[in-house]
Amino acid sequence: MSLIDFRKKQKTHRRASGLGRKHLRKNQWRNPYWWGFYSILVLLLLLIGLGVHSCTKKQQEEAGDSEEIVAEQEKETLFQPALTEQTLQIGEEAESEYGVLLELQSGKIIADRSSGERMNPASMTKILTLLVAAEQIPDRRGTFTMTEEIGDYCYTNDCSVVGYQTGEAIPIVELFYGCIQSSGADASLALAEVAAGSHEAFVALMNGKIRALGRANTAHFTNCVGVYDKDHYCTAQDMAVFLKAALDNPFCRMVLSTRVYQSSPTDEHPEGMVLSNWFIRRIEDRDAGDITVLGGKTGYVVESKNCAASFGKNSAGKEFICVTGKGSGSWQVLDDHAAIYKKYCSKPEGT
Repeated sequence: MSLIDFRKKQKTHRRASGLGRKHLRKNQWRNPYWWGFYSILVLLLLLIGLGVHSCTKKQQEEAGDSEEIVAEQEKETLFQPALTEQTLQIGEEAESEYGVLLELQSGKIIADRSSGERMNPASMTKILTLLVAAEQIPDRRGTFTMTEEIGDYCYTNDCSVVGYQTGEAIPIVELFYGCIQSSGADASLALAEVAAGSHEAFVALMNGKIRALGRANTAHFTNCVGVYDKDHYCTAQDMAVFLKAALDNPFCRMVLSTRVYQSSPTDEHPEGMVLSNWFIRRIEDRDAGDITVLGGKTGYVVESKNCAASFGKNSAGKEFICVTGKGSGSWQVLDDHAAIYKKYCSKPEGT
């Protein structure tokens, strides 16, 4: 056989083999055994698919139920002021337009005056500033260098200040006392920068905390100082919740309870500065009945008038929170808090 004949024979064999394979593939579909095999395979795949879908759906439902349970549990554990049938209306003993007195642990509202209505909190805002900053700055060592931008903000918005100078190196821990004792916008803005990098980012954290405390329906802040803004608001009940949360933080409770704080010497203030909580120092001269006022924070802007949030303890050790808003003067606020504590927290005669 010649080489040419051999190659022709190979080519013919390959063609025949190819036709054979094509014929097999074509005819296998006519074989009932193949149909049975593929039918069973398709059925198995469908059953597996349905099983996976059912399992996934069940897992999603269980996850959804779990999220609802967790959300409900969190809701139940939130501190929520509660009006009861025993809640009294604040009478003529207090002049402020808004007011609430409640038990610190239970949240039971003892006395009320429009405490669910929106108001501007002015510098009471700094109670939440204190809390958020404390949570965001667990390590309070080091210093903060006061900036010109902070000074400009305080001057432009006519804010109360501690009196830090541009370039002054202030111990971070002392900024907390400057925020509360001196109601310093300069200290508050400095805390915002240390905690979040900017005032705007810190305000976002504040509103996040408001949501976490369950008060987003009635409270929203636009700054950490208390500067008036139509979108900066809360209710007296909201402020009571913020104060309760701050008091649950040992460091914040200590700051809010401090009557006088002596700051460290700096180049700009060689003898340091005396920072005083005038609310505590002045209400000590008022008759608050069985209550010892332990701390508080006042506020004032033209639109909000005078307001204050305080906490005190009776002789039995029970603690209370009082918040008032839209009072006619700084001294009147002191009178209102003392009068509310005395009337509604006094022990019944004979006890």
